[in-house]
Amino acid sequence: MSGRVSITDVARAAKVAQSSASAALNDQPGVSEATRQRVKDVAKQLGYAPLMRGKMLSSKRSFQIGLVLERPTDVLESDPFFGAFIAGVEQAIAPHDYALVLQVAESRERELDSYREMAASERVDGVLLNEIRVDDPRAALLAELRLPAVAVSPWKECANLPMVCQASAPGIAAATRHLIKLGHTRIAHVCGPKEYVHTHERLQAWEATLVEAGLQPGPVLQGDFGLAGGTAAAEELLGLNPSPTAVVCVNDLCAIGLQLRLQQAGLSIPKDISITGFDGITIGEYVTPALTTVQSTPTQVGKQAAALLLAHIDDPKSAPMKVEVPAGELVIRGSTGRR
Repeated sequence: MSGRVSITDVARAAKVAQSSASAALNDQPGVSEATRQRVKDVAKQLGYAPLMRGKMLSSKRSFQIGLVLERPTDVLESDPFFGAFIAGVEQAIAPHDYALVLQVAESRERELDSYREMAASERVDGVLLNEIRVDDPRAALLAELRLPAVAVSPWKECANLPMVCQASAPGIAAATRHLIKLGHTRIAHVCGPKEYVHTHERLQAWEATLVEAGLQPGPVLQGDFGLAGGTAAAEELLGLNPSPTAVVCVNDLCAIGLQLRLQQAGLSIPKDISITGFDGITIGEYVTPALTTVQSTPTQVGKQAAALLLAHIDDPKSAPMKVEVPAGELVIRGSTGRR
């Protein structure tokens, strides 16, 4: 058959009315299961591809989900974590003819406005909430907007929203124990912004592991998720006396920024100080020495989060409320050594 295959062609080949073919292809009532399967088999054989506009009208859906990122542009440009997460989202939604609406907000106020605009325009059928914060206002807003949402969070419940969780505490604890086994007793932590729940999770895991080993938690240095945060933490560390002999960083970019600045100041890694990161981004393999890190799986997290959101869009009563992705594993490289 030449040209675009229409639903009329499918109905004629399957020997059913066009209305029956439409009901079968859109999984609507009014046809038997045998007829539904026959129509779908014929459509596949003919290479039928429904017009998205018609599919949207018949199902009263937009076939789009939203993701709003409130992060500085320089962090988004340098951190491959978000690209991997988005790739996982695409893997889950593409087979269902869904598309991702991605927006970058320059402020918290603009982020909330983005959700309001998405709901008012009926542009998306649901949204993913990344980077859950302490007392996060987005959950209440989305409930008010009646917009389905799935939260991506390591450990804290988010106002009864369905969640996909990949705990980071086990990885931070493993990194800290690794440093203790190497003989380090003064172990610092470079944390992320205090408003994020995963900042608190990682901070508590580091502290609890040291206390369990009978060690006094070292200094907590304020960083963020980018290279600049690690550089700023390094400046603070260089002024400490006594100086810690090891540092557990909130993520890889922060750890790399810290490592590069300390090396510029003349310190040897890991002879003078050992460093660990978190996320397992590729660039960590290519700094010298290569970064010891916790390998997370953002692609899998994105895939599970998007799949859970689609399940709640389809049938919120039967969809699960929580999906757990296995925690990341420690990858030991050259940035950590014996004291």
